[in-house]
Amino acid sequence: MSNVVPLGDPARHFWMTRSVARAMGVSLSEAMAEGNLSQKDYADLVTRCRSCHFVDECQEWLGHQCTRSAAAPECCQHAALFQHLKHAASGTGRRKP
Repeated sequence: MSNVVPLGDPARHFWMTRSVARAMGVSLSEAMAEGNLSQKDYADLVTRCRSCHFVDECQEWLGHQCTRSAAAPECCQHAALFQHLKHAASGTGRRKP
């Protein structure tokens, strides 16, 4: 029998996902409006965040962000996507298919 791991609070992880992106200068709302992120992709980001084992590390990282960060915390499973969205927003990347 497998162990069931409860997911974290949806509101908390919604704001954490947005906050990490925002710390990198990425607006997830703008990414959706520009066609670089679908509503499903956004919902999946939050759901994956809810199962993350590095919530405390992420919150600590967020607490130290006084200026824009070049990258997400190393433990973030969304780091590559956020980097992609950052480049897409700056015009140096391509839109996500």
